[in-house]
Amino acid sequence: MTVRRPTGRLLIPASVAVLASALASCAVINLETAATEPPRADCVDDSPPCVQRRGEALKHMLADPKRNWVREPASAHSYAAGVRLFAYRSRKRDLSCDELAHGKREADAAPAVLNGPHSGGLSPAQKSRGTMLAAEVSKELAGELRRRGCKVRA
Repeated sequence: MTVRRPTGRLLIPASVAVLASALASCAVINLETAATEPPRADCVDDSPPCVQRRGEALKHMLADPKRNWVREPASAHSYAAGVRLFAYRSRKRDLSCDELAHGKREADAAPAVLNGPHSGGLSPAQKSRGTMLAAEVSKELAGELRRRGCKVRA
């Protein structure tokens, strides 16, 4: 008795089926993590989907009672998008003195990050808008720190 090996005709559909099932399992994993991860705030163009994602990210940050976003690292793209800076501005009355000081340091550091080596893909206009917003937010947070009489660590 001889065993015949499948011909090339059968290998291609079998390979496609295996690849499709692997991709489907990856899609399920991505959908599960997408449901648990916060919306991304680093989209910088003005397309409707990007504007919607930034709005969702801001709502998510403002709704976080523990304000975990304050201590999360920020990228040049997130400063250019402005979501973090708007969140600091919107929540300045609710933030603790430490959180205000952290936000001010972050806003003060934003221009260097925006013009640093990891700011690839950002236009000069996006960098400029992020820098101007950071300066405004820094000023507002400094005013809130003074108003409350917070002792800021250097």
